[in-house]
Amino acid sequence: MSNWIGYGTLPFNALPGIIVLMVIALIGLILCNIIPFNIPSIAYIGILGLILTIPGVPGSMHIIEWTEKVDLLSLATPVVAYAGVSIGNSWTDFAKLGWKTVVVGIVILISTYVGSAVVSEIVLRLQGIV
Repeated sequence: MSNWIGYGTLPFNALPGIIVLMVIALIGLILCNIIPFNIPSIAYIGILGLILTIPGVPGSMHIIEWTEKVDLLSLATPVVAYAGVSIGNSWTDFAKLGWKTVVVGIVILISTYVGSAVVSEIVLRLQGIV
């Protein structure tokens, strides 16, 4: 729905891309349980998605065509909402971590913002835009 409301892509048009992303995530989770290495499932999912979209891999052009109709921010919205609800449900556990966790979180957010701004400034200056 957020893809339709926010970006004007009809759900029917985005459905193949969403299904492909779900299948890649499912296969990544299965690989995480089968392969005996202690690697997070997101790594398996990311590597699988990367391999499946390499030019020349059979079906990669279809996967790219389908998934480009699904906007990243439309996927992030429900994930962030779920994370917020999850933290809200375990607020007492979160509060036990103490004030140091809040300071670390703020430093990480500021560092990410400043780092992104620096990289953007460098790239824009190299391109002569700024």
